[in-house]
Amino acid sequence: MIVFIRKYLFVVTLGICSGAFAQTNTISPYSQFGLGEIKDDLLPQFRAMGGISTGIRYLGYYHNINVSNPASYGGIRMTSIDVGAYGNFSKLNKNSLSENSSSFALSHLNFAMPITHQSAVSFGLMPFTELGYKYSATSKLDTTPVNYVYSGEGGLSKAYMGYGIQLGKHLGIGANIGYIFGNLDKIQSTEYPYQVEAYNVSNKNTQEINGLSYDYGIQYFTNLSEKVMLTIGYSGTAGNRLNNKTVNVVTRTATSVTEDSENTALDSVKYLEGNEQKIRMPMTHRFGFSLASNKWVVGADAHFSSWSRFAIGRVNQNLKDSYGGAIGAQFTPNLNSLRYLNRMDYRLGLKYDKTYVNIRDHDINQVAITAGLGIPIIPRANIGAFYKINFSAEFGQRGTLNNSLVKERYLNINLGFTLNDRWFQRYQFD
Repeated sequence: MIVFIRKYLFVVTLGICSGAFAQTNTISPYSQFGLGEIKDDLLPQFRAMGGISTGIRYLGYYHNINVSNPASYGGIRMTSIDVGAYGNFSKLNKNSLSENSSSFALSHLNFAMPITHQSAVSFGLMPFTELGYKYSATSKLDTTPVNYVYSGEGGLSKAYMGYGIQLGKHLGIGANIGYIFGNLDKIQSTEYPYQVEAYNVSNKNTQEINGLSYDYGIQYFTNLSEKVMLTIGYSGTAGNRLNNKTVNVVTRTATSVTEDSENTALDSVKYLEGNEQKIRMPMTHRFGFSLASNKWVVGADAHFSSWSRFAIGRVNQNLKDSYGGAIGAQFTPNLNSLRYLNRMDYRLGLKYDKTYVNIRDHDINQVAITAGLGIPIIPRANIGAFYKINFSAEFGQRGTLNNSLVKERYLNINLGFTLNDRWFQRYQFD
C-alpha cells in the first residue's frame, strides 16, 4: 500500500508541475470580475470545516500544512507532504433557463519540513485564481441577426515558500513569499450566423500576469486545562503589486455553410495594447480561534479584503470590499481504538461570504455547508510515519435570480493525500 501511494504521489506531482493549474476548471459567470474566482490557500482538511484555519495550529495527531497562517509552521515536527485533486459540479439558473457543468483538476502540492524543534519551512504550488465563463446575447443589425458571444478562460497559480517559528511557550510567527503567474484570456466575438458572405470578428484579450506576494501570520496558544488548548490567530496579505501585460489578437472568420462545422479563420492581427501596467491587489485580514483536545477541534474564522482599491494601471475596477466568516469542527472518536471507524476524523462546517461583485446594486453573496473525512492509513509505527486520505465536500450557492441575474449552485469535491514521515531528519539511537 505504501509503495503504491508513493508511486501515485510521484505521478500526481509530475502532473501538477507540468502546468495543470493552467486549465480552465471553473464555469461561473461571476469569475469574469477581477482576476477570476479567488482560490483560498486551503487543503481539503480545512475546507471540510468551512475553511477555518487562521486559529488552527494542530489538527488532531497528524501534522497538517496550514498555508493560510504561516505562524502554524512552527508546530510541525515531521516532514509533511500534501498533494491532491478536486472536482467541481455546478448548475446555473437564470429566469427559466439552466445549465449544468463539471470539471476536474489536480489542485495542490505542498511540502513542509522542520528545521529545528520549534521551526519549519514550507513550499508548494497552488491555484490562485480561476477564470471560466461563456454567455451570449442576440440582437439585430437592421434586419440581420447578430450574436455577441463573451467567454473567458485561464487562471493564475502561486508558488510559495514560507517559514514559521515558535517563540517561547505561547507564541508563533511566520511569513510566506509567493510568485503569482499565469494568463487570463477574455474573448468578445461578433457573429452573423445566417450571413455566409459576412465576416465574423473575434477579439481575444490576454492578460499576462506575474509578480510577488507577501503574507504573514501570528498565533497565540495556551492550555486552558490539561486536555484543552486555545489558539488565537491573525494572518494578513500585503497590498501586493503584480505586473500585467495585455496582448490583443483580432481574428476574422467566415460563417460555416454547414450547421455542425466551425467557422473558418481568415486572418489575424496581433498588437500590444499600451505599456506594462501594475495591478494593485487588496489587503486582506483574517482572524480566527480554535479550541482543541485529543478528540475534537472547534473554531471560527472571519476575514476582510479591501477589493474597492483593486486597480489595473490607474483604473479602479469598481469592485466592492469583501468579508465573510466560517465555523467548523472536527471529531475523532478514539485515535487508539481497534475499530477503524473510531480512528477516522469527521468534519463539518458552515461559511458565508459577501463577494466583491455587485451588479445593478445587488451584492453577490455566497453561502455553503461543508463536510469531510480524514481516513487514516495503517501507520508504520516502527519509525513513526503516518499517512492519511482527506476528503471534503462543499455544497453552496452564489448569486440571485433577482433582476435577471444568475444563481449558481455548486458541489466542490476535494481529495488529498497527507504524508507525515521523518525524511531528512536525523535519527538518534541509544
